[in-house]
Amino acid sequence: MRIAYLAHNLDDPAIARRVRMMQIGGADVDLAGFRRGDGDVVPIHGVVPIVLGRTKDARLLQRVASVAAARLPDAFLTGADLILARNLEMLAIAMRHRRRSGLAIPVVYESLDIHRLLTGNGVASLLLRWIEGQLAQAASLLITSSRAFVREYFVARSRVGLPVLLVENKMLALDEPDPVAVPVVSAVAPPWRIGWFGAIRCRRSLATLGALTEEMDGKVEVVIRGRPAYSEFADFEAEVGRYRHVSFLGPYGSADLAQIYGEVHFAWAVDFFEEGFNSAWLLPNRIYEGGRHGVVPIAEAAVETGRFLADAGIGVLLGKDIRRDLHSFFERLSAVNYAVERAKVTAISPSRWVYDASDCRRLLETLETVAGGKPVESAVL
Repeated sequence: MRIAYLAHNLDDPAIARRVRMMQIGGADVDLAGFRRGDGDVVPIHGVVPIVLGRTKDARLLQRVASVAAARLPDAFLTGADLILARNLEMLAIAMRHRRRSGLAIPVVYESLDIHRLLTGNGVASLLLRWIEGQLAQAASLLITSSRAFVREYFVARSRVGLPVLLVENKMLALDEPDPVAVPVVSAVAPPWRIGWFGAIRCRRSLATLGALTEEMDGKVEVVIRGRPAYSEFADFEAEVGRYRHVSFLGPYGSADLAQIYGEVHFAWAVDFFEEGFNSAWLLPNRIYEGGRHGVVPIAEAAVETGRFLADAGIGVLLGKDIRRDLHSFFERLSAVNYAVERAKVTAISPSRWVYDASDCRRLLETLETVAGGKPVESAVL
C-alpha cells in the first residue's frame, strides 16, 4: 500500500511518528508539506520529503497564502492508494490536487489540534468551519487523538460528519527493548524536579512554574526541554532567566527520553495556551512519555488530561487555584508520599502508554479498508 502523506509541519515530531507507524504497519509512505524550522531538509525514516514552502507559528494569514500557492508535483499522487492530510490546510491541498489529477484517491483527514479560529462564533470561525465541512464531505475517515476533540468540537461545533478513528499520542515501541531504567535524581529528598518537555508554548505555565520555584526557594526546580514557540514569548530566554531555579536545556530526541525523564520527578502536563478549547481537550505526548518512564504527571483536574489521569488513578490533579494547590502539594510532599505516587504510575501496563507493531498493523488495516472504497465504522486503535 502506498500512502501520500501531506504534513502541515515537517519539523513536528508527530509527523515522523506517524510516518514510522505506517511503515511498521506495512505501507510505503511519500511525504510532502511545509516547514517551520531552519536547517537542511533531512529524510524522515528514510523518506525524503517534498517541501512546499515555509510557514510560521501564529501567522494564519501567511499560512493561508502559502496553501493557496502550494503546488504538488504531478507524480506525487500517481500510484497512491490513499492520501492522509494532517490539519485543515493540508486537507485543502489534498482535495485541490486530487481534483486536478483526476484520480479518485480516498482521503483521510487527520486533525490532532483544533486551531482557536475554528472554535469561535465570529464570521471568520463560521467560514472556516464551513470550509472544513465542505472539504470533509469528500473524505472517508477522520483520525484524531482525544475523545474530547470528538465530543467538544467535531460533534458539538464542526460540520465534519466522518467516522472517527481515535489514535492517541502514544509512544512507539517497535522492536526495541523497554526503556532503560535510569534512577531518578534525588529521588528521596528535595529538590523536587518538574520536567516541562515537548512543545513549549504556554506563557502562563512559565510564570506559574517560575513563581512556584521562587516561593519554594530551591525546594522545587523546573527543567524545560523541547521546542519553544518563540512567537508566544516576548523573549523566551530572558523570561526563563528571571527565575533562579528554572533552566532551559534545549531540544531532545526520542533516544533521549529515558535520560531526561530519569532526571525529573514530575511531568508538567498543564497547558493554558488555548484555555477552554484545544488545551482543555488534548491529551499531550508528555503524559505518555512520562507515564512510560514512571514519572508522576501534574495536570488540571477539570480538563481532558486530568480526566484521563483520574481514570488511571495517577497524578497530581490541580483545582482552579493552580498556584495555591501546587504550593500546598510541595509543602506537604515527603519521600514516602512521592514513592507511593510513583509506584502507582509504574504499576500501569506499558500498553497504556505505547503502541506496538500489532497496533501499527491494525492502523494499516483500517487505512487499507478506506483505500479499498469500503465503509469503516468509528473505532479506537
